[in-house]
Amino acid sequence: MHHTMTVGDLVAEFLERCGVETAFGIISVHNVPLLDALDRRNAVRFVMARGEMGGTHMADGYARVSGKLGVVITSTGPGAASAVSGLVEARFAGSPVLHLTGQSATALADRDLGSVHDVPDQIGMLRSVGKAAYTIRTPGAALGILMHAAAQALTPPMGPVSVEIPIDVQLAKIERPVMLDAMTLPIPPAAPPPDAVLDALAERLTRAKRPILWTGGGARHAGEAVARLAALGMPVVTSWNGRGVIPEDHPLSLGPLATTPEVERFYASVDLMLVAGSHLRGHETRDCTLRLPAHRVQIDADPQANGRTYTSDLFVHADPALTLAALADRLEGQWLPHPHYAEEIARLKAEATASYRATLGSYGRLPAIVRAAMPRDAIWARDISFHQTTWANRIFPVYGPRDSIYSVGAAIGTGMPLAIGAALAAPGRSTVAMCGDGGFALNLGELMTVAQEQPDLCLLIMNDGGYGVIRHIQDSNSPGRNYYDALLPPDFEHLARAASMPYWRASSLDDVGKHLSAALAHGGPTLVEVDMRRIGPFQPKFQAPSYASKR
Repeated sequence: MHHTMTVGDLVAEFLERCGVETAFGIISVHNVPLLDALDRRNAVRFVMARGEMGGTHMADGYARVSGKLGVVITSTGPGAASAVSGLVEARFAGSPVLHLTGQSATALADRDLGSVHDVPDQIGMLRSVGKAAYTIRTPGAALGILMHAAAQALTPPMGPVSVEIPIDVQLAKIERPVMLDAMTLPIPPAAPPPDAVLDALAERLTRAKRPILWTGGGARHAGEAVARLAALGMPVVTSWNGRGVIPEDHPLSLGPLATTPEVERFYASVDLMLVAGSHLRGHETRDCTLRLPAHRVQIDADPQANGRTYTSDLFVHADPALTLAALADRLEGQWLPHPHYAEEIARLKAEATASYRATLGSYGRLPAIVRAAMPRDAIWARDISFHQTTWANRIFPVYGPRDSIYSVGAAIGTGMPLAIGAALAAPGRSTVAMCGDGGFALNLGELMTVAQEQPDLCLLIMNDGGYGVIRHIQDSNSPGRNYYDALLPPDFEHLARAASMPYWRASSLDDVGKHLSAALAHGGPTLVEVDMRRIGPFQPKFQAPSYASKR
């Protein structure tokens, strides 16, 4: 017996077969058939965002915490355009996001007829910001394109992929493809390194007495192998996007202290740096002027990582987890680090942490206060704020490879929606979203998504009445001259009441710990405002970036 379905039905069943449990977005004229099918099948939870930008960040946060495909469904034209900044962030973060959008009917699309939502070359716009973008032009091609798009999003280097489906194609009837029953996405298997390359890598490491391993977001899945190398006495530093690959309270984890002055000085004594799955991105390396050890080898699943930022003596094009595990096999029982290396690392970690804490002025106790209030397995999500760019990225320990969610592209406004997606991906765990009042305002509407969906999410709002980061940059470049930085913040207590959320205001650092603990014990959506105007200005002592042109 032949079973017919619409392409909209096919999309809904396809998402289920991909293991997707939650999708995000906004219903609109050009995606009604997709969402009708999703609702009828009732297997995927659809979270109604208040803006496509927010919905795309939610899909990204969901993907980062779950390791699954993040799915966002938007409208055409202006709706697809609103998703763009979310796609840009997902690309920065290497996040597997599938963006499904509609398109005008095939006979009307891309002809500049001015039909509703029709933006000439929508696909060109989406292609420019994602890893790839496709149009399903015929019903028979739908499953093949969807499989290819989802696989591409999930293939390292992962990233966002868009698929546009004209409204007439969504409504078209097809025979249900039998291959749906045992569908597997065509994701290439992780590549092990060739033996000869592994021999060369192991030989270099065997000669090293003071090596260090730097891991990034592309090695997040390599925790077991990283722990084996650390057990042999190899210290580990991470990029901000690769944090928690082993718990950051491990004695040999320097975590995100990788770019502190003390660790940079230490690199001069390191005889080999092994870089695994990291961009060594300019944002974290002072635009590639951070002085890394002279001898470096690099392992990456992406061949384009070879020489992109820093050069290496040996580049290994392979999966970081498989390569590090094979390396551990060869080194165990065969290699010893320099004696006293572990004690040296412990001293370095303590010194770099204390030294960084001292730059925070009157807020020096805050990182420990916030950490003590949070469960060990809590998800730590952040918007770009002055606190995020300083202590949250460096001396706030995280313990799992999917516990740290932040704006990799350094855009404001991402914190709350990323945290919503993250919290919905991790039921049974607490999520804390630390946002500045300026960044929070950008996606303020998503507060009602929190109210409607009821995730276990505490919004920790650092309210200094504007853009603290910008103020610091202005003060560093033209002392005392501040402009366009002082936003009028909302009354956060009234805002919380409007969203039926319990609210606390912290007027001291100790209040922060007390109120955050109470909020997390309460569970569900909560809001804690940190009144920085009562506590005092945050004036960390470090050099802000200059906006003067470099000649």
